[in-house]
Amino acid sequence: MNAQFDAYVTAALFDAKGIPMFALGDGTVRLVTLEGFITIQAHDGAVLSACAHPSGQGMITGGDDGKVVWTRAEGDEMAATEIAKIKGRWIDAVAASAESGLIAFTAGRDLHVRDSKDAAFERTFTHDKSVADVAFDPKGRRLAAATYGGAALWYARIEKQQPQMLKWAGSHQLVLWSPDGKFLMSSMQENSLHGWRMSDSKDMRMGGYPAKVKSLAFLSGGLMLATAGANGAVIWPFQGANGPMGKEAAEIAYDQDAMVVRVAATPAGAVLAGGLDDGRVWACELKSGRREMLKAEKGPPISGLAITPDGRSVAWGDEDGGAGVLPSGL
Repeated sequence: MNAQFDAYVTAALFDAKGIPMFALGDGTVRLVTLEGFITIQAHDGAVLSACAHPSGQGMITGGDDGKVVWTRAEGDEMAATEIAKIKGRWIDAVAASAESGLIAFTAGRDLHVRDSKDAAFERTFTHDKSVADVAFDPKGRRLAAATYGGAALWYARIEKQQPQMLKWAGSHQLVLWSPDGKFLMSSMQENSLHGWRMSDSKDMRMGGYPAKVKSLAFLSGGLMLATAGANGAVIWPFQGANGPMGKEAAEIAYDQDAMVVRVAATPAGAVLAGGLDDGRVWACELKSGRREMLKAEKGPPISGLAITPDGRSVAWGDEDGGAGVLPSGL
């Protein structure tokens, strides 16, 4: 199933039932049904960020209208519930934890936390510089905030505290915990990846990228990390206590004519999807090395990419509003 929307695709994802959803730059959320797409206007401006709701039903979006909204299917209709509104701010990043039920989002220098099961719960953590991204640890109890100079670690439910700072010079854009919580990875404004081993805060500098790393995904139960930012998907090994320290990365699905700008992976399996800056989309089974070109026609750069946990379906969206859901063939 393919579609052409009228706005940039900010994100594509599958909910817990495998329903594909797309968040767009015109403030709408589109849900795929057997008959086509259902549309709801979730924001008064553009959707800037999106993630799955802790319940697994629907998606949470952050907009340039300062709103955080939960959109989901209710029967044959869609419903949108406003979770929060920060007047005059953009919601640049959102994250949620199925384990704790908590929701986090960023607005300028502030990191906000809400509880999906307790509407009265609120926490706000302020940083010296703007926060570009936020991620929950595997238990949903601790938050990592990407900011200038490193990553700030907060306990999500504690009101008054000082963060633990994992320092590294430069502007940090994305953060992602390893599934076992032993490592925290960060994408830099420069063409590099950085990481910390949580047991002793030891640094891991992972450079050599020809472009910015705009997308990260762990797969194979956390034994591998896939990243964008090169002509192929870069795969870092995370076996053992030292993770990728002292090890070299592999590059798969290399294509000298295009760059990988988005990756999506099966958390427990070894299926990886890659979205390219020329509009193509592929899927690869890492154990066998088999690759399928799911979208061979070229077009605008891929801006949203998702894969189901079983690796059978891939949802994609591009910068000009193209979108689709395809079987992986793997």
